[in-house]
Amino acid sequence: MFIKEFRNHFNKELLAVFPQTEIDSFFFLLIEKELGLQRIDVALNNQVSISEDTFKHLYNSLSRLKNQEPIQYILGETEFYGLPFKVTKDTLIPRPETEELVQWIINDSKKNASLSILEIGTGTGCIPIALAKNLPNSDITTIDISSKAIKIAKENAELNDVQINFIEQDILRATSLNVIANEMKQSQNSNEIATSKTPRNDKQFDIIVSNPPYVRELEKKEIQPNVIENEPHLALFVDDENPLVFYKKIAELAKNHLTVNGVLYFEINQYLGNETVSLLTKKGFQTELRKDIFGNDRMTKSTVL
Repeated sequence: MFIKEFRNHFNKELLAVFPQTEIDSFFFLLIEKELGLQRIDVALNNQVSISEDTFKHLYNSLSRLKNQEPIQYILGETEFYGLPFKVTKDTLIPRPETEELVQWIINDSKKNASLSILEIGTGTGCIPIALAKNLPNSDITTIDISSKAIKIAKENAELNDVQINFIEQDILRATSLNVIANEMKQSQNSNEIATSKTPRNDKQFDIIVSNPPYVRELEKKEIQPNVIENEPHLALFVDDENPLVFYKKIAELAKNHLTVNGVLYFEINQYLGNETVSLLTKKGFQTELRKDIFGNDRMTKSTVL
């Protein structure tokens, strides 16, 4: 089969599911992945022959797309803040809104400063890895409840040539960030994690950042089926009755473990901007609420009063 024939079949199969622009994007991503051909290569020669084995891979990907599986999981990779990341169904797919949060932190920070940064909720490692690439003198620790997510994040750290301290920890059960720091020390002694430098003895952080689960169960109806059916619910959803549970816990810990001029950053539920600011105020923080490029309340920056 030639590329032209496969493209016609690809379009026909997906037109009932996706708009044409999205279908075109999927097609060229898969062709680049399987054949190493760019869009311009296909435009110049759409009579390239597809081998039987490659066709099987492409057809399998087409079937997965018809079932609305995210293209990132099919490819096994995505891009975040200009960097490559492996993704699996054990990790959320990084979103553009999170890039805005990373940009805010980088803009606020001096590139050559020696910062101690804690990120809570590792996932693919997109936040700590992007920060490590752009704030190279920083000592960065990240924690996640999922060992499977941490495994992928470690691979992504190696892929992007950065060193991150990885800790498997349920933040809701943590009584102090000293516990996390002690785990870091133990892991370093047993060579279980890669470390950029020795953590500070006072266990204080200049920056704490988190994009925790924040989607309420009642909001599921607004979520696309491909997200509901494929991405890890543990990293997405919270109980309707206690939607700010992670923000409350992290704020309480941050209050005792930020440096004098330390900053706490959150990505937040767009519908709970005022409620999140109110919670942080009650916990003793002065907070700035910022909208994303779509005009939604999406992130906060807090300092201790």
